Amino acid sequence: MRSLERHRDVGAYALGLLDEVEAFRFEDHLMECPQCSARVTEFGPTTRQLQLYRRATPRTVHPMAGPGPQLLDRLLGEVATRHRAQRRRLVFALAASVAVALAGSALSMTAGGGGADGADAVRVSATDERSGVWAQVTTHDENYGSDVELQVKDGAGPRSCRLVAVGRDGSEQTLAGWMVPKHDARPLTMHGGSTLHHDQVARYEVRTDEGEHLVTLTPK
Repeated sequence: MRSLERHRDVGAYALGLLDEVEAFRFEDHLMECPQCSARVTEFGPTTRQLQLYRRATPRTVHPMAGPGPQLLDRLLGEVATRHRAQRRRLVFALAASVAVALAGSALSMTAGGGGADGADAVRVSATDERSGVWAQVTTHDENYGSDVELQVKDGAGPRSCRLVAVGRDGSEQTLAGWMVPKHDARPLTMHGGSTLHHDQVARYEVRTDEGEHLVTLTPK
């Protein structure tokens, strides 16, 4: 496969459309291509939304079925609600920054209210002594489940990793996937979504794609 063709396969790889051999070759390419690694991460939200749609769609529904007349209204309403929440979070962050500057003190929070809506925002962080990986997960409850932001520091790259939510019922959902650059411990930030609300999550785990456990984050 030529280099240009490998670049063009970013979308197919992120959406899981490559066969096993081509996916293996593309992962070799990812090890040496920061540009493609970044683009795979950018495809994460699209991949997760498609996965959520697949899980939420009954098997009896035809893949080419058209949307109902109320679907657009519901989608527009959901987008408007999310935009309002984002604006509230921005105002809250600005107000907090001003308060910190005036008081001359630093604020730190590892668990509890941290978003615009206060009670529906949870932040938890942890460092694994064995792997040395640090991670922080911030969640905001949404109608469909929860919006998730992950920050992670991992200096043992290059390797492919993922964030998994383990439900209190034992179920698992992969919320984000990314490629750790080679010997780069700068923090990476990813966004994802889950059909689980934060009080339905027993723990979050950062794992390699091979299943190696790197760090566990347990909400209080």
